[in-house]
Amino acid sequence: MSDYWTPAHHAVEHEDAEALARLLAEGADPDEVLGNMTLLTHAIDAEGDGALQSAQPLSVHTTAVLLAFGADPELADPDGRTPLDMANYYAHDLAVNLLDTHISKRACGSR
Repeated sequence: MSDYWTPAHHAVEHEDAEALARLLAEGADPDEVLGNMTLLTHAIDAEGDGALQSAQPLSVHTTAVLLAFGADPELADPDGRTPLDMANYYAHDLAVNLLDTHISKRACGSR
């Protein structure tokens, strides 16, 4: 199964923000697509699903790392789901707030 994931998607799947940041700093594409998910939709899905399975609070670490490294907060995955769609599906308010902030900054032309 580990052969299925790219290194960046593997880090996202395992919510390993440190490894993800290292990969992005080394040049991994923050908008990489694998299968039916962008890294950002995958991160939000992993955070949301992980919280549901573990009954732990939602985390936002991998989403924040991706956005910090320039992931497009409005890029839809191949199935047409945007990061906001995924965040709303999981009621992931932390991700919604981060995405809204990044989208607003892009609309204003600032970073």
